Amino acid sequence: MVLVRSIDVSPSMVNCSCAWASDYQQLSALYHCPHTGAVVTRTATLDGFEEDESHTVAFMKDSLSSLNSYGYSPHPLYTYLGWIQEFLEKGSSPKPFIISTTESSAERLSEMLVTIQQFRASNSTWRSRIAVEFNSSCPNIKGHPPPSYHLPSLKPYLDVFAKAFQDDSTLTIGLKLPPYIITTQFHDLIECISSYTRTDSGDPTNPIAYFTCTNTLGNSLVFADQTPTPDARTDMSPFAVPPGLGGLAGEAIHALSLGNVYTFSRLLAESDDPAMREIVIIGAGGVTSPEAVRRMNRAGAKIVGCATLLGKEGVRAFEILSGNL
Repeated sequence: MVLVRSIDVSPSMVNCSCAWASDYQQLSALYHCPHTGAVVTRTATLDGFEEDESHTVAFMKDSLSSLNSYGYSPHPLYTYLGWIQEFLEKGSSPKPFIISTTESSAERLSEMLVTIQQFRASNSTWRSRIAVEFNSSCPNIKGHPPPSYHLPSLKPYLDVFAKAFQDDSTLTIGLKLPPYIITTQFHDLIECISSYTRTDSGDPTNPIAYFTCTNTLGNSLVFADQTPTPDARTDMSPFAVPPGLGGLAGEAIHALSLGNVYTFSRLLAESDDPAMREIVIIGAGGVTSPEAVRRMNRAGAKIVGCATLLGKEGVRAFEILSGNL
């Protein structure tokens, strides 16, 4: 059991926000799976993302890796709130939901948070059953690079979350981060998040309760002949996904993701800011086996998430990761 501010994640394994957590059936399977401790929705926007045939995924034939060109969920926020309401009202499990969110502007993100907070306030028990995650790291949105790679772009969104947390300190807020590769990127992000720590209510508190490390690695290229069905793909394009470039996930980024988890875990533990030392890490990236789960834990992740294996195996993935098969 891992307590992340006001939500209890037990067992300490979750899905990542991904295409396989998009619709009602997928969320239902995740909710009823005994091996998940929380359900993370696919990243929602206020009005839904316009998805077409260019948004897809390809699995690689020589490793349990994937390349995707997906954007965000085609389902708008209100659809997810309706589904979550049904699960919370009718379900017997105390499992919490984490609503993955993003928007093109801080103003629109603020609208989303107001709606989510009204939803949480409509039932007193839901404050400990609903968290929010900000997806600051999707590499596939044309014209909108991930704000977590450019802190001046990230800060307006963080301001929105800081205000929401100031108004309601029970709100559990997570930040889904991209893979970083340069030492200064880690230090700059830690310094940026620490600047939001408040001490006016007594003990130091920070709006951010957890980091998810990492999202996919953008600008990655996989050719069609690297997939299990090259003939079907090469008839349309020499690339595994129509745009050519996409976000790399699975075993191919496992070492990089482990490095991110380890580095952030060390920096948080060594921080002079006691509120930063409370931030939990969800380790994701190439979690395809029980051994990979243990590596994430050794690197510093208290909770482990997966997406590529979920895409390949469905919710059976979590039984595999639990070592029960």
